[in-house]
Amino acid sequence: MARIAVIGAGMGAMAAAARLAVAGHRPVVFERAATYGGALGRFERDGFAFDTGPGLLLLPAVYRDLFVKTGKEPLEDAVGLTQIEPAVRHVFADGTTTDLPNARRAGVAEALDAAVGAGAGARWSAFMNRAREAWDRSRRPLLEEPLWPNWEVLAEREPYPAVVHKRLLRKDRAATTLAEIGALELAGEPRLVALLEQYALAYGLDPRTAPASAAVLPYMEQTFGTWAVTGGMRALADAVHARCERRKVEFRFGAQVRRIVVKDGRAAGVELADGSVEDAEFVVAGVAPGVLERLLPGRAPRGAVPARPEAAAPSRLTVHLALRGDRPEDIPHRTVVHGTDRAAEAAWLFDGAPRPGRPTIAVLRTGDAGQAPAGHEAVTVTATVPNGARVGEDLVASVVAAAGRAVPGLGERLLWQEARTPQDVAETTGAVGGAVPAPALAAASGSLLHAANGTEVPGLFTVGGWAHPGGGLPHAGMSGALVAGLIVEGPGFQGSQ
Repeated sequence: MARIAVIGAGMGAMAAAARLAVAGHRPVVFERAATYGGALGRFERDGFAFDTGPGLLLLPAVYRDLFVKTGKEPLEDAVGLTQIEPAVRHVFADGTTTDLPNARRAGVAEALDAAVGAGAGARWSAFMNRAREAWDRSRRPLLEEPLWPNWEVLAEREPYPAVVHKRLLRKDRAATTLAEIGALELAGEPRLVALLEQYALAYGLDPRTAPASAAVLPYMEQTFGTWAVTGGMRALADAVHARCERRKVEFRFGAQVRRIVVKDGRAAGVELADGSVEDAEFVVAGVAPGVLERLLPGRAPRGAVPARPEAAAPSRLTVHLALRGDRPEDIPHRTVVHGTDRAAEAAWLFDGAPRPGRPTIAVLRTGDAGQAPAGHEAVTVTATVPNGARVGEDLVASVVAAAGRAVPGLGERLLWQEARTPQDVAETTGAVGGAVPAPALAAASGSLLHAANGTEVPGLFTVGGWAHPGGGLPHAGMSGALVAGLIVEGPGFQGSQ
């Protein structure tokens, strides 16, 4: 039975701690903040409650597995889960609106035919069939197994079976990026391209350079569904924390780790900000890459994967809106309002160009009675913004104005608003510029892979969004399972079966 120091109380770290405790180890979680959950924070004011991170759950099977494996108890016994319907409403730049059903791909095709025109659904369905092939080819090595030592195979191999376009007297052409899929396989139809590219933007990926394998992102949502958690996503963090406590995981809040202790070339504990040292047989770090480097001065704790630098990953702006009046009936839980100019938005996010007139935003209207006083509504608006962006009143106003396309009469109903900026994200996570990690993807020369969970320092493991298999709430839970497997079973661990 080993004592294990866990740095950070994010979702991946807690998932690892719970699994390790069930295996007979003694995890101690050191969290510099006053609470747990990492990105799954909560902001409360005047009886309103808002999620500060993800507002919906994808791939709930990840957390169902965690609860079964750490207590033989269904996840639904700990939190309320609802598969929202429709999954999302899209408001395109030209005013076209469509509601896409949840986890019904035939229904998505029908909705796109009705909104965009005959044939649009068939084009999208054909693309999703190819996305399924990419998913089948990459799912296990990218999500269920530790990162291969020969990760270069993943970096070079494109799992997406792009359509080859024959061209007279010119070289045949096939899509290698998400933007090229839109141009070649979706015929450049502006609304279908916008639908495709917003998946990349939501994860902070540039559609112009994101590999074709990013097709798995819409595939996951439209195949496995989108779920709401009763009481907000913070309730999921509460449930995982409670599970950890039931498994005797020890938490120490307000305990900032200053250094990872290395003895005889092996991780041997942590030194806290007060100078005290906590010995441990293993250390699990759920922190951003820059933070990990500071905890191991003079060492190279990560492998050779050419992962995307933090400063290259965009951040998020979140605006919480407190509204008078109940949420009307038959209102979608989530609405995506597309920006006015996709090219200008990409240039702003990734090239340092001036901000476009209106960025793409997502509007969450949960209607959850536990998140607003009676007769009121809590609305959260999110937008992807450049790394380290200094958010001024003009950007917030632009985002709120865009939300008005999803919430008629918003101006008259608005009581107050609260913005959460990239600087707030950076303060919470320690990531440079408030960077938000993207999920791991194959191809792209390995630039969208993440550091292996095992490091070059024996006994030190990494977990969470900045470790394999990358960002996103389901991926964080998967990283916890991988780290626990590597510690319990050793370097021969091959992933879940």
